[in-house]
Amino acid sequence: MASIRLDGVEKAFAPGQHALRRIDLEIADGERLALVGPSGSGKSTLLRIIAGLEQPTNGRVVIDGQDVTHVPPERRDLAMVFQSYALYPHKTVRDNLAFGLRVRGAAREDIESRVNATAASLGLSPLLQRLPAQLSGGQRQRVALGRAIVRAPRAFLFDEPLSNLDPRLRGDTRAELIELHARLRATMIYVTHDQEEAMTLGQRIAVLREGSIEQVADPGDVYNRPTTTFVAQFIGSPPMNLIDLDLPDLRDQINAPPGAAVVGLRPHDVRLAREGGLVRGTVQLVEPIGAAQIVHVRADGTRVLAVAAPQLEFARGDEVAVFADPQRLHFFDAAGRRL
Repeated sequence: MASIRLDGVEKAFAPGQHALRRIDLEIADGERLALVGPSGSGKSTLLRIIAGLEQPTNGRVVIDGQDVTHVPPERRDLAMVFQSYALYPHKTVRDNLAFGLRVRGAAREDIESRVNATAASLGLSPLLQRLPAQLSGGQRQRVALGRAIVRAPRAFLFDEPLSNLDPRLRGDTRAELIELHARLRATMIYVTHDQEEAMTLGQRIAVLREGSIEQVADPGDVYNRPTTTFVAQFIGSPPMNLIDLDLPDLRDQINAPPGAAVVGLRPHDVRLAREGGLVRGTVQLVEPIGAAQIVHVRADGTRVLAVAAPQLEFARGDEVAVFADPQRLHFFDAAGRRL
């Protein structure tokens, strides 16, 4: 296990092309941290810098108090699991699991013991003699995980490892990763563009945007107290409604604080009725999603989403009023920062 610290890490692939902008971040020993952001936000580049596969333009990578910025990957003792399984196609599951230990010169008895224990923990014991081509996608992903686990590294680095799996299998594998973390007490950094995955897997979440960290906090704080309008809309499904306070009479109705330019409202906190409300609008679309429905309302040119109970009947063209609990409102200034 390991603590990891990034001090002022920057990465520019060319003049003016910054992939990362002064990243300061601490990951505690045994912590499970999720790095989340849209494509191009720099999350995979940051992971590769931690692994030693990329060199930062500026800044330091510190592991357990030791500056490893210029230490090669093989000497950092970190295990990285990629989106592609990267298994050796001509080797059996057993040999794929054992390969890294053999390269490091581990004793045969130790290799056998660790491979068997890892295979048992991931449900791979019946598959040890199979080749990767004889496995399902989920089984291959477990072999890739096992190859990392068997080494007992200082930390695990995951670069969107579940992207190739179907939704049900992704859910199952997320649960396996959480159980694995509880068992190993290992430091894990998990990169994903999927905010739901980040909320599930991260004890803390670091939200990246255009090479900078917008917010680092536990999932509850990121959802309930987003520090910027970007985080407010990126985290949460459906995304938070952001309503300009210049809408007629809105500012006075909700007692907005000084400097507020935008009010945020989670769709799950919106209530629709026929009369009154903060704003009035017209239903544009109703999306049934099983246990609820997402109602799209157009109010003075602004789209407002509401999550409503399925028994409530709304149809395109209905005139509705939008209500909200004043305690559930989020206020942001003109620059998009939380007030």
